Amino acid sequence: MSSILPIIDAGLPTGIVEPFAARVGRNAETLIRDSLTELQINLGKLCNQTCTHCHVDAGPTKTAENMTPKTAKRISELVDKCKSLTTIDLTGGAPELNSSFRSLVTHFRGRGLRVIDRCNLTILSEPGQEDLGEFLASHQVDIVASLPCYLEDNVDAQRGSGVFERSINGLQQLNALGYGQDSGPLKLNLVFNPTGPTLPPDQTALESDYKRELKKRYNVEFNHLLAITNIPIKRYAQFLKKRGVLVDYMQMLESAFNPRAARGVMCKAMLSIGWDGQLYDCDFNQMLGMPVAGKPPHTVWDIEAFDEYIYQRVSVADHCYGCTAGAGSSCGGSVT
Repeated sequence: MSSILPIIDAGLPTGIVEPFAARVGRNAETLIRDSLTELQINLGKLCNQTCTHCHVDAGPTKTAENMTPKTAKRISELVDKCKSLTTIDLTGGAPELNSSFRSLVTHFRGRGLRVIDRCNLTILSEPGQEDLGEFLASHQVDIVASLPCYLEDNVDAQRGSGVFERSINGLQQLNALGYGQDSGPLKLNLVFNPTGPTLPPDQTALESDYKRELKKRYNVEFNHLLAITNIPIKRYAQFLKKRGVLVDYMQMLESAFNPRAARGVMCKAMLSIGWDGQLYDCDFNQMLGMPVAGKPPHTVWDIEAFDEYIYQRVSVADHCYGCTAGAGSSCGGSVT
């Protein structure tokens, strides 16, 4: 197996940073999938919000790019055959808007798997979703909800007017159902994304600030805060480019490269599945159309088992500096 991983064109400016593949080539063993415990499934790009930091380019008009029941069923079949999986992470868009969301939750929870719902909170007050909170609670689904700040102006600037108020209402609804209690089974974690072109601050300290302010201002409680770096692709890359800071941001990420964070990146134990059944190393590679390494095709229809991708290398490009900068970043927050 080659120790130098392929350089993939992710659409970022070239020549401004050392190619990520070369940077990690000295420690290539950190970019081999050495287990498979988590599956992240993107159910589609349909969403009730349009956020500036969204790397999925999701929004209310993305009605065509959504998973079909046939694809959802095939994924369930493959999950049932993979004994090493412990966690299913459902994302989007707003995954709850997909017609297969609730049947997938029911199926996976029935198999004893941990299920995470990447919830934007405002979906809880959308017409037709009035019972969503009760459904999630009854199946003990873990909720990971984006709330980039505990201040209204900052959130609305990033996610749209009125989003903060609806998000707080959603959190209060989840608290009333039992979510966010330290000793309870219903886990509610919040996600912080920087509103500007910076790395997230210390996750532990920021969590304390969030807990104090949300409790004092809105009587809201949650379990943990996950600090996630904004990855410079798609809508966020366009956001940076318009402001003339894309090059600076990339160079900042490179200068903050942390080998310890590289050893803990999420792609070492995870596969990502697109709404159309394509397989990827992570959600970010998925949005760039970078399939898993190896001989194509890579879809849920072309494989017999997910285990085929254990001990395989991971496709990388310069946007991967975002997951390995500073304390590191993953779907579960800081790595180190």
